[in-house]
Formats: sequence, structure tokens, C-alpha cells
Amino acid sequence: MNILIADDEPFMLKILQAYLEKESFTIYQARDGEEALHLFYTNKINLAIVDWMMPKRNGIQVCKEIKSQSKTTKVLLLTAKGEADDELIALQSGADEYISKPFDPRVLIVRVRKLLQMERLIIIGDLQIDMDGQRIYRNHQDVQATNTEFHLMKYLIENRGIIISRKALLDHVWGFDYVGEERTVDTHIRRLRAKIGDHIITTHRGMGYSLDESHE
Repeated sequence: MNILIADDEPFMLKILQAYLEKESFTIYQARDGEEALHLFYTNKINLAIVDWMMPKRNGIQVCKEIKSQSKTTKVLLLTAKGEADDELIALQSGADEYISKPFDPRVLIVRVRKLLQMERLIIIGDLQIDMDGQRIYRNHQDVQATNTEFHLMKYLIENRGIIISRKALLDHVWGFDYVGEERTVDTHIRRLRAKIGDHIITTHRGMGYSLDESHE
């Protein structure tokens, strides 16, 4: 999962990055609103943690633009402002969550997890993926996906729009200590496609596989 953190305070960026990387998130840092938007447009961002008061483009402006361009990216707004209407303004800008500074980073992590797990039933065309039950349904019928097939689908969903190499799929689904041929991935993808349909997962010759957002 990719998280963008945007704050003009270097110490805050350092603290947030340390806590989030400990949770195995991939982090992109920005020190102003324009840099934050550049990173958003050039990377697949699952969650943006954005400070309200930033140079060039403030957090409210960044939030509004992200939300206008993406239906899936979550936005958590940070602020040191203390006025009673601030939370209302933040939520009206489209923010999914709002936290006042100073805050306990452990509380932030809980909020982040909650935001990234809000969609527990993923709908893709005629598929329904139950993330908690670890089942895949097609036209409401359980396709009887194996554990490996489900986790292949889950990892592709978590990285929608990104081409995932066979090596990356092996590392994240089979484990970093797996010893075997990369073509094992092809075999399992073929079996998964037989159950969910050929059009859901795209093959990129010589590169890997992707689940494109156009299929949602």
C-alpha cells in the first residue's frame, strides 16, 4: 500500500515515515502542496496524509484536487488549527478523516488502518471479493478460490493500476523464502482466470500482471 505524507515540518515527516514504514507501507514524502500533487499524479497513492497549513497549495486545496481526480484514494487531514469549525471545513473538502496536532502516532496508525480497510467487500464487475472471509464470488456464487488464488487477487487489488512483476507476486504471496520457478505465478493466474474470467487480470508481456481500475 502506498501512502503520501505531505507536511512542511521535516521532523513530522520523519516521525510519520518511521511509524508507517514499520507497518510495511511504502511512503512518498512532500514538503508542500504542489509537490504532494505531483507525487499523487505520478504514483498510485492509496492514502494521502496531508497537513492543512502548507506552502504553495494548502491541505484543503490538495484534498479537493485529489478527491476530484480519484474515487479510491483516501485523504487524512492534519491540522494545528483549533477553531470549532475546522473539522467541518475539513470534511466538507472531501477529507475521509481529520486529526488535530499534536497527536499520538499510534492513534494515527489505527486511523490509517481503518481508512485502508473500509472497503471489505470489493466489487469488480460480476465479482465480489470478501476481504475478511477470504472468498471470491462470481455472480454471487463462490468460485472456490484456493488460498494462493485469493491472496494473488488480494495483492493485485491492493495495487490496482500497477504492473506487478512475477518476482513481486512470488515474494508477497508465496513468501520471500520461496524457492521455485517464477512460472509458478503463471500457472496460478491461469487457474484464477478460469474461475473469475479472463478479462479481469491483464498480462503485460515480459513485465507481469495488473488489475486495472477500468475493471472496477
